[in-house]
Amino acid sequence: MRIAVTGSTGLIGTALVRSLRADGHEVVRLVRRPPAGPDEVRWDPGLQRVDTGGLRGCEAVVHLAGAGVGDRRWTDAYKKEIRDSRLLGTAALAEAIASLDEPPRVLVSGSAIGYYGDTGERTVDEDSPPGHGFLPTLCVEWEAATAAAREAGIRTVFPRTGLVVASGGGAWGRLFPLFRAGLGGRMGDGRQYWSFIALHDHVAALRHLIDTETLEGPVNLTAPEPVTNREVTAAMGRVLHRPTAFPVPAAALRLALGEMSGDVLGSQRVLPKRLSESGFAFAFPTVEDAIRAAA
Repeated sequence: MRIAVTGSTGLIGTALVRSLRADGHEVVRLVRRPPAGPDEVRWDPGLQRVDTGGLRGCEAVVHLAGAGVGDRRWTDAYKKEIRDSRLLGTAALAEAIASLDEPPRVLVSGSAIGYYGDTGERTVDEDSPPGHGFLPTLCVEWEAATAAAREAGIRTVFPRTGLVVASGGGAWGRLFPLFRAGLGGRMGDGRQYWSFIALHDHVAALRHLIDTETLEGPVNLTAPEPVTNREVTAAMGRVLHRPTAFPVPAAALRLALGEMSGDVLGSQRVLPKRLSESGFAFAFPTVEDAIRAAA
């Protein structure tokens, strides 16, 4: 199968491309510079330009590109960059593939469990409404930006990604060095729920979304049992054999992270209802399994 991927140099994109190629699929990577080989296609999400010629023959498109939500403190300027990088790029890609004489049969367009906002101890699934605030509003608009593809009859899936457990990047990648140094600890009161997924399972789930014709719309990519930050802290300590006696006060997080601290201190208890019902099997269903796989 010929598959196009945006965000191919990121944590998830790199792992996905490696997995697809290992199984003999032809992967075309969308890049923002002049293509360096036949497996690259030029695009400029900011200017909403896509070289549609390079997408011909693709049966699937996986869209993962966007400015990192946790890369910097949320200034007004960076919030605009986060939003624009998602909405402009998604709309451009959706319009480009919709214009093809033979469009791909599926678009897997990234989203996030930020859609649900702070859910406290309440469990939510794909049937739950969006929350309130910057991230929920962004996710609603992000998913809506695929309109051109959906109107063209392309099956469109929104993987709402949880916290990806990996040592090589992402939010969890920042935790490993701290815990290995014996400086890890719960955040705030530690009662907030974290909806996680192992990187291996996330890649496998993306491939499941490509292949499963019955899946369309939002699909939560999270492990079956969300856990509290206190439980995450204990599991990290057990796996890495380090003490976890240094809690980070909520006030310190708010001072250091600003508005973004709401995502760290907030609670999201998200269940992968549609993924589980479709027959997907998790290789690393518990947080300790996921941490050991990443360590």
